[in-house]
Amino acid sequence: MSAPDLDALDLLRRRVERVAEVSALTAKAMKLSQATSGMEMDVLRIELEIGRNPGNAQLAQELHQIEDSVETMREAQAACAEEIAAAEEDVAVLDRLIAAARGG
Repeated sequence: MSAPDLDALDLLRRRVERVAEVSALTAKAMKLSQATSGMEMDVLRIELEIGRNPGNAQLAQELHQIEDSVETMREAQAACAEEIAAAEEDVAVLDRLIAAARGG
């Protein structure tokens, strides 16, 4: 193989690695979304229970804790979305480099 062929092969290898990373990050984002949805259901359940028992301090504390957890999970989702965007941009850069290496 010539040097340009090896360079193109290396670019393709790097692209495959980045696409795998995008895939893994997307799976992580889906898991975070599912976890957040579950926590939001817990918030609704506790809010209903508080409506039935307005003076229950333990329920109010649980609600506060779950709301904090939901916020933390949303921050993790936002960070994951940023990671996905960066990895996708890397793939786009590699695509342009591959096209240039192939003379296109």
